[in-house]
Amino acid sequence: MQTTFAVKNYDLAATLASGQAFRWRSIDDVWEGIVAGRWVRLHQQHDSILAETVLAGSGWQWLLHYLQLDVDLAAVLDAFPKDAPMMAAAEACRGLRLLRQDPWECLASFICSSNKQIVQIQQIVELLCQRFGEPVEVPPGRELAFAFPTIASIAEVSESDLRACKMGFRAPYVLGTAQMIGRGELDLEKLRDLPLAQARAELLKFPGVGRKIADCVLLFAYGFPTAFPVDVWVMKALRELYFPRRRVKLKRLHHFSETHFGPHAGYAQQYLFHYMRTRKRAATK
Repeated sequence: MQTTFAVKNYDLAATLASGQAFRWRSIDDVWEGIVAGRWVRLHQQHDSILAETVLAGSGWQWLLHYLQLDVDLAAVLDAFPKDAPMMAAAEACRGLRLLRQDPWECLASFICSSNKQIVQIQQIVELLCQRFGEPVEVPPGRELAFAFPTIASIAEVSESDLRACKMGFRAPYVLGTAQMIGRGELDLEKLRDLPLAQARAELLKFPGVGRKIADCVLLFAYGFPTAFPVDVWVMKALRELYFPRRRVKLKRLHHFSETHFGPHAGYAQQYLFHYMRTRKRAATK
């Protein structure tokens, strides 16, 4: 089953490789991943994205939602502050979009991301899916693929089982989070209707979840437009681009991010994040 989406100002490669999600692999500009328990292949050709899956009759709303194809990116970019660093990031990352992920998968994945590079996070998540996720239907001749494990399946395993997925000290955090949700201590779906600060406070109750991870989940899973995750790369961007030759503490950076970047601060954060990473990569070539 396949379809073609007409797109405008959409950079699929930048979007899928920009550290938002960890289940995508690229082979010759064709991307394969698992979305909403479905295997999917994506290929961009100019102003269209060809999508292929094997579940006939399921429709495509799940993928439209995930890729956020209906977002008016021009309006988002127009809301960015018109300062030199932000304009440079917008130009360098033209077509970069935010994804909309499943909250549980996003939360567990970012707990695993602590102090890890993207390729290491991908390995951890893949092992987690292979060991505890349900098989998904794939095209004939393809290797097995697995859905992200359910909350219930993770809540029942041992800490040593999770450590075998190379997540190290993060194992008790993932296990504890799954068990808290399983006991009904926090309903992930109800976070959608809360104000940003309150939703963040709820996520901070989970073991191993600090502000950065909470803001990643609020932005990439729930779509809170002003959630602004500050990781090492974003901290570097803010300090180098906005506060050069000054010693600026994290609290000041958080205040700056909350007041400077406007109604689509989360989008601005992702542009700064990807801009800093790609700029460094280009400088080392």
